[in-house]
Amino acid sequence: MIQVQLMGSYGGDIEHALSAWTSTSRDLTDEKRERIPAMLKQLAMNGHETPFEKSALHFLVECDVATHIHIIKHRIAVSVNGESARYRELVERDYTPEDWPLHWMKALKDHTMKGQRLYHEALQSLVEQHGMTRKRAKESARYFLGYNNVTAMDVMFNFRSFIHFQRLRNDEHAQAEVRTVARRMLVLTRELGTFEYSLRAFNY
Repeated sequence: MIQVQLMGSYGGDIEHALSAWTSTSRDLTDEKRERIPAMLKQLAMNGHETPFEKSALHFLVECDVATHIHIIKHRIAVSVNGESARYRELVERDYTPEDWPLHWMKALKDHTMKGQRLYHEALQSLVEQHGMTRKRAKESARYFLGYNNVTAMDVMFNFRSFIHFQRLRNDEHAQAEVRTVARRMLVLTRELGTFEYSLRAFNY
């Protein structure tokens, strides 16, 4: 159960180009519009990447905890908010790798169900029998839940950070689950159309 939604975006090729032209003229003539693809490619090739920070891509991701960790590791200028186990009681959502043999998929499911049952039992007991605040009980009872527990996260990149994420996570050496997230983000960004030449500049 890995899902990615594009919640919104700001900017794109034009904003990146105008940022690069700040030192000369930001007037956007027809002649300058035609130069945008080549100029963005030149910027990327020469490592002049700050103009690509003048945009934003906003995603909502539902994924397992292990993938959540891979998303926030090595981040640069990425804004992330995650589902809080302190303010809400977690519901039964879990992820099972699709490339596992059936007997291991079943074993993980059984293990997950036991952890979820203990989570709810411990939460109730800590509050009702041991006088713990509900906030503390919720945030600590989650230790019964595994890395395959599904959580929601709100993620925003500027385009330069998005490319950094793609380089790390849309790579054959990255874990399969986070590659799924990265590839879905890339497809959704391509579909916008406003980042066409910026993506091409970085060979995406």
